[in-house]
Amino acid sequence: MKDKVKQVLSNLLKVKAEELKDDVSLQDSIGVDSTEMVESVIALEKSFGVKLNVKEVTKNSTINDIANNIQSKLAK
Repeated sequence: MKDKVKQVLSNLLKVKAEELKDDVSLQDSIGVDSTEMVESVIALEKSFGVKLNVKEVTKNSTINDIANNIQSKLAK
């Protein structure tokens, strides 16, 4: 799950997947701004077929948090 999240985000944000740290927020690790976070949520929703809460993803924006959020949505 985390690898696919990293792949989607690295393609969208034009960064190497290795730059995306599992336990560091996207804002802290690669300087993602609020517009990029919204774009990231949209890309993740399309890739995984789930509806994500933008505020929740922005607040908890580590790869681990995002992957766990998606996993919980898919389990429902």
